Amino acid sequence: MMSKSYTNLLDLASGNFPVMGREKKRLPRVMTVAGVISELDDDQANSVTSDVPSSIIVDRIIIVANQLPVKAKRRSDNKGWSFSWDEDSLLLHIKDGLPDDMEVLYVGSLKVEVDSSEQDDVSQLLLDRFKCVPAFLPPDILSKYYHGFCKQHLWPLFHYMLPYSASHGSRFDRSWWEAYVAANKIFSQKVIEVINPEDDYVWIHDYHLMVLPTFLRRRFNRLRMGFFLHSPFPSSEIYRTLPVREEILKALLNSDLIGFHTFDYARHFLSCCSRMLGLEYQSKRGYIGLEYYGRMVGIKIMPVGIHMGRIETVLQLADKESRVGELKQQFEGKTVLLGVDDMDIFKGVNLKLLALEEMLKQHPKWQRRAVLVQIANPARGKGKDIEEIQEEIQTTVKRINDKFRQPGYEPIVFIDRPVSLSERTAYYSVAECVVVTAVRDGMNLTPYEYIVCRQGIPGSDCTAESNDLKSSMLVVSEFIGCSPSLSGAIRVNPWNVEATAEALNEAISMADGEKVLRHEKHYKYVSTHDVAYWSRSFFQDLERSCRDHFRRRCWGIGLSFGFRVVALDPNFKKLSIDSIVSAYSRAKNRAILLDYDGTLMPQTAINKVPSPEVISIVNSLCGDERNTVFLVSGRGRDSLGQWFSPCEKLGIAAEHGYFLRWSADKEWEVVGQNNDFQWMQIAEPVMKQYTEATDGSSIETKESALVWHHRDADLGFGSCQAKEMLDHLESVLANEPVAVKSGQFIVEVKPQGVSKGLVAEKIFATMAESGRQADFVLCVGDDRSDEDMFEIIGNAINSGILSSSTEVYACTVGQKPSKAKYYLDDTTEVRTMLHALAEESIPPSSDIVT
Repeated sequence: MMSKSYTNLLDLASGNFPVMGREKKRLPRVMTVAGVISELDDDQANSVTSDVPSSIIVDRIIIVANQLPVKAKRRSDNKGWSFSWDEDSLLLHIKDGLPDDMEVLYVGSLKVEVDSSEQDDVSQLLLDRFKCVPAFLPPDILSKYYHGFCKQHLWPLFHYMLPYSASHGSRFDRSWWEAYVAANKIFSQKVIEVINPEDDYVWIHDYHLMVLPTFLRRRFNRLRMGFFLHSPFPSSEIYRTLPVREEILKALLNSDLIGFHTFDYARHFLSCCSRMLGLEYQSKRGYIGLEYYGRMVGIKIMPVGIHMGRIETVLQLADKESRVGELKQQFEGKTVLLGVDDMDIFKGVNLKLLALEEMLKQHPKWQRRAVLVQIANPARGKGKDIEEIQEEIQTTVKRINDKFRQPGYEPIVFIDRPVSLSERTAYYSVAECVVVTAVRDGMNLTPYEYIVCRQGIPGSDCTAESNDLKSSMLVVSEFIGCSPSLSGAIRVNPWNVEATAEALNEAISMADGEKVLRHEKHYKYVSTHDVAYWSRSFFQDLERSCRDHFRRRCWGIGLSFGFRVVALDPNFKKLSIDSIVSAYSRAKNRAILLDYDGTLMPQTAINKVPSPEVISIVNSLCGDERNTVFLVSGRGRDSLGQWFSPCEKLGIAAEHGYFLRWSADKEWEVVGQNNDFQWMQIAEPVMKQYTEATDGSSIETKESALVWHHRDADLGFGSCQAKEMLDHLESVLANEPVAVKSGQFIVEVKPQGVSKGLVAEKIFATMAESGRQADFVLCVGDDRSDEDMFEIIGNAINSGILSSSTEVYACTVGQKPSKAKYYLDDTTEVRTMLHALAEESIPPSSDIVT
């Protein structure tokens, strides 16, 4: 029998978002002031724009993760559960960096299975005592969501492992993806139960919940929401193999802030957004952002830290339990290297063992002296890959120990069991060096913990050195997230076993003074960049990213994972055809300025010749004696003049206004102030150089300008070359009377003082001088060059060229931020609007040209 969750999922996949209401008793909202606990009624809960009044005074943050920071244990009498905080959970320590008066609420799943009959009681208990809201996942969804899509697909892919064959990784399974979506929907329902959308912040964690932002944004389009990815993000060449690649990217972009540990991970994400969605990032005053339908999505780069107090407290406990002393006695006279890794295929444990073997072989002095203690934490996933790596590691450990074992000496101490933090800190205290050879890892806080433990607690036996000279050494893979932060560590390529072996020898052979200096540098960083610093920094950036939420008008568009929120200035609205027709009918002198490509003609059209419909509409508008109609385009005058030859009364401004003609029977005027084109002899060789080096690029030679196009080039390389060319041209043309500008997939060199804005100003001024000051202005365009026209209209009113009573309709094509106050969705709507105006036009006494 198909579950209801699964049928809802199918609705979602087909583009129909189901009502995400509760089937069970709704949890009350958490309140921090006295009052009546109110619930969202169904109408409010289903609203895209929430008008639910706030029931709290202070800010609150809802932290959403796959698992809650609590431990659950069945009572000995089997009647109920006992719960306690998981002190090792990163989520629990986030609150240390948040404002003191901020309330923290957690949403996530439990590590144990709770019977459906107990779920309501458990939910209420966790909410009351721990401010936790548990999400209970049905077993069939949990298995496919976590052990399937998360662990068998996302986790390997994000760590650069592709399923090249059925025996090498798991192939994409659509049912796993459906379970992933269903699980994320369940998490969203739990958030919706307790959220105050106008007051709360939501902070979502890790790859388990990458589509959750879409569910929440669909409900509350002004919700302040951040996402942090704790795993690596792969390069675009790896990520693009994911069949649901665009769905996940678009879902993440429904967040306000997206965080990564390192610049590499952020760079890969930005590259994916550029190559797959056509989005280019912007950097302003140190902040990186992606403009996405009028919203600026922030990109945060900040590695997580550790909880200093927690480590120091556990270290004191280990000292009191004499565990440190026991280990010092056990390894007396030995040099201890330590590895602490999860048991998975990406931690490179076997490479570490092989490096130790190579070191003992190349440097026999360390035989009987150097010991590698390798702690293997239990695997988080399961499957054939885990079983194979476990078997491989155990075989290698046995072989190396058999090879170098001597009485009282075994080179590898392999601990294949859960190790408490207290015991782990004791091992850190006695280790001369920690070795991390992961081939790909998100952050890996093991080196940070080690550094703090080697610093020790003053006055205790767990201080690293008896003479109070604290020291530590690190050999770390260059492929882990913490590597860029540890400049004093010896970085290695773990695949190069020989080089790693030499790094191990260097680390334990280094002079004590050098070890101390490196340790001091690391400890200074780790102690100041702790988990509180990380969470505080992320929250401050989230506040900054959301500061304009309630000033802008927002609405949601799109189905399924194509859903996104469009955020625009409050004064920006869709052009009403009825309104503009009414104003058009009242006007006596009208100025109509139209762009061509992207306005009358779709950008994607291969045949750019205007259709008979467009010719007919333009002729009808030109036929009204009250109208001054101009086509203002970047195209050359020859093609425009030929295409619109049937429109005898149409004015044309070609090449962004360098050439201007008032009607077909008039001569072309040169609007530009400079007719010297010697600069082309300088610019053209530069452009040819870049064209030869950039496959897919081309040069368009106009009478007054040169344009380099890279739309058909590789997206990343073309953009990079365009930036380089812009700098190159600005340098060689610095003393020439030209302007070098970049646009959408172009770099253009044109004479100074030429723009569509100046053309508009000239048209308005000429009309005013002839006693026909425009009392109606329609200006329609779609790209950056048309923004000059929109901007000049305001200046024309201030200078008196246009009257303050002039009815102005500056309209951009597409819902996007613009200096225009109106928009139409596409070229079809533009033609529909112009057709409505044409029908209101008064034809001349002669026959209308059709």
